[in-house]
Parts: sequence; C-alpha cells; structure tokens
Amino acid sequence: MLFHNPDFALHTAYSFGKMYKSNIIDRNFYKGKTKELALVYFRITPLCNLRCLMCNQRGVSGVLKGSYAAEESKKLVPIERYFKLVDELKKDNPMYYIWGGEPFLYPNFMDFAEYITQKGSMLSVNTNGTFLEKNAERIVKNKWHALFVSLDGFRDVNDKIRGDGSYDRVIAGFKAINEMKKKYKSHLPYMGIVTTVSNMNYMYLDQLTAAMKEFNLAWHIINLGTYTNDTIIAKQRAYMKEHLDCDIRCLEGFNTGFNEGIDGHKFSEILKKVHALKPGYPIITVPALNPDKTTEYYADLEKIVRHECRVPWCQVNFDYNGNVHFCADYPDYIIGNIMESDFYTIWNGERAQKFRNELKNAPEGIFPGCVRCYQNMLFGKKVKGY
Repeated sequence: MLFHNPDFALHTAYSFGKMYKSNIIDRNFYKGKTKELALVYFRITPLCNLRCLMCNQRGVSGVLKGSYAAEESKKLVPIERYFKLVDELKKDNPMYYIWGGEPFLYPNFMDFAEYITQKGSMLSVNTNGTFLEKNAERIVKNKWHALFVSLDGFRDVNDKIRGDGSYDRVIAGFKAINEMKKKYKSHLPYMGIVTTVSNMNYMYLDQLTAAMKEFNLAWHIINLGTYTNDTIIAKQRAYMKEHLDCDIRCLEGFNTGFNEGIDGHKFSEILKKVHALKPGYPIITVPALNPDKTTEYYADLEKIVRHECRVPWCQVNFDYNGNVHFCADYPDYIIGNIMESDFYTIWNGERAQKFRNELKNAPEGIFPGCVRCYQNMLFGKKVKGY
C-alpha cells in the first residue's frame, strides 16, 4: 500500500494514530469529551436483497426485516444532507466506512461515494458483493479505497447461508473489478473478503481460503462472529435502563444459536491450516484469539476476551434515519440526529458525554452486551490469556 498508494497508507496510519491518542489522552482526561474523529460509519439503508441466516438485521433472529424494514426505508436521509455532512467533517478528514443493509440499495449511492472520494477522503464499502459487477467501472474510476465483501464459503455453503446465486454474483464481481483495475491501470480499490464464522461454515474455511488466491485480494478477514444469549440480553437491558434510561432492541438479533456446536479444537486446527496457506495477502482473525480459548469463545458467551472499549472517543455511526450513535450493531442509545442538528453539536453534546462516562466507568470498561461486539473485538483491549 505504501508503494502503490502512499497517500492512502499515510492517511490510514494517521487515523490509527488519532485512535491511539484518543484512547491515551481524551478517554482519560477530557471527562466525556474528545478532540479526535478518525472513523465514520454509515448504515446507509435498512434494505438488503439477501437474507443471511446469522444476520442480526435480516436473519432468523433479525430485528430489521419484513414490513418493518420497508417502513423504515421511508426515513432515509436525503443525499443532500450527506453531502453537507461530508463538508462539515472535512476539518477532521476521517476515514469513511459505508454499510447497510446493502449500501447499493440506497438511492444515488454511487453519487454519494463519488462525492466522498472527490473531496479527497478515504472510502471503504462493506457489501454482499452482488452489485459489484454492474458498478465495477464506476467504482474503479471513482477510486474507492477499499471493498469489504461478504463471502462465507463455496457455492453450496455460501448460498445456503446467504441466498441462492449469491456466490456466483460475488465471483463475477471480483472478476469485473479486477478487469477494470487493469483497464484503468489502478491499484484501487483494495478488495478483500469478510467471512463470518458459524456452525454452518467453519469446517470449510481452509478450502475457501485456498480457492481465493486467484482473485487479486488484499486481505481475508475471518470474523469469529457476534453471538449472545438470553442471559446477556437481560443483563444489557437492565444495565442500559438503570444507567442510560434506554431500552434495547438490537442485541436480540444476535441470539441465533449459530455458535452452538462449533468444535473449538477442530476449528483451531483449521485456522492453523488457513494461516499456513500464505496466499500473498494477510489473513486476519477478529479477534486474534489464543487457539486454546476457541472452544470457550463459542461455548461461554459471557467470558470477556476484550475490554475497555475505545470506540466512542474516536468513531461515530450514522444510521439510515439520521440518528447518531456510537455502537454500530447496537444503535439503541441515540446521541442526536443530523436532520435536527449539525454534527459537532452532537459529537460532544450532553448525551455523548454521558455515554462515554458510563462506558468508561462500567465494569471492565464495557457494558454487559459488549462481550462479543465486533467493534469491541477490533478495538478493545486484549484480556490477558486470550
């Protein structure tokens, strides 16, 4: 990256430096406020064309599907407000990460993405990959920086989890992006796979990884999965009600049971095979876990493996309806809405300060529902032994 796209590499390093500084200084000395903004997330739409079984939004336990999602889709933030927001955020020049639902289902999504890159900001998009082939040329011409594409196995496994035909459409998208990168002699976008581990696919990860070498990938992220249970949900509901006067809804979407029956010993051996393949790009396990703790990770969901969440001091999430919150997957506590206020009034406002202070003072620096949160797995502090 440093050789081919030094600006991207340096900006990435700069953003991680801001995250580190916010954890050391802002979190400890600014009493609920922060001066850093490194990463911005957009859950840009509640709609998706797939029904992935383990998805907390539209899966078997999903909380954002059917007629409810259809009604919510009427509340989308207009693109003009997003343009204005990007202009507001220019002074911090954060990295942008857009997801959904499926982001390509947001009206004028490609125009929004182009606006971000034209402003000189770094853009990453998380997608199920089914719209890449159709949009490949514009994606490459507009110099998106990174594509995170969901893929959970070969055709039979992936399509069982994510929907018929999804595997072939992802592969066609990979090929189309690579063709356009050759046409325009571009290294952008960097493109990688995100695989969500469940009891439906973990036995086949080494085979999937071995087969992906030909697609010019930049990474393969193996997400060990966000799972919860009734006990954790009850604890989270009680804690949020007592400390933040907030009810919860979103955590229930991760109560799927797809962690049950994963043989941690077998899975550890499979991961060893995966990391031994050396496909020419990094294979990243999130969280990077002590192999001896793999069984415990899936069987004892209350066991803390990452703590002291740092996210609210350097990152923010914008929901499809304009709500602003800190937790990408648990958007229950709202600190404001960009349809009603400018962003920076919200960012260090009273509700934002209260959330940061409550999180910092919570046992282990996390709330009960955070024990398997993906952002905590990425940015939380590693517990000794795990």
